[in-house]
Amino acid sequence: METIANKNTSTILQLSALTQYFIPLGNFIFPALIWSLKKNDSEFVDYNGKQAINFQLSLFLYSFLLAVIAIPIFLCTFFSNMDLIINSDGEWIIEQFSLGNITWLVLIAVIAVCIVILLKTAELFLILYAAVKNNNGQRYDFPLTIKFIK
Repeated sequence: METIANKNTSTILQLSALTQYFIPLGNFIFPALIWSLKKNDSEFVDYNGKQAINFQLSLFLYSFLLAVIAIPIFLCTFFSNMDLIINSDGEWIIEQFSLGNITWLVLIAVIAVCIVILLKTAELFLILYAAVKNNNGQRYDFPLTIKFIK
């Protein structure tokens, strides 16, 4: 049976990841800070702190991979069928930029934005669900999380 203090600490630890909306990198800093201060006091807090940090690191990795995939596709689509010419004044001139390129750029941008919105929405609901579980004294394993910290 977990104590109320451990439940509250674990709940606050989970909810501290929401500080990312107010403080840059708050989703890494605050859970790591709370976890490092309280991990030796309770095995429950230690476990849930590792889960929260692993979840945030996994989401960062997934977002980074999305950017690594989307940015080159975006750039290739943008520069395909386009001629860049340097005139006698040393200025770049773009020739043959067609409306077809813009259509593919918009499609790629819409897909990438939809995936990011889906990821952030899932993150919000999973953090709240984990906080409720922790407040009830139950451990919570985030789905699709890579175990960086074991």
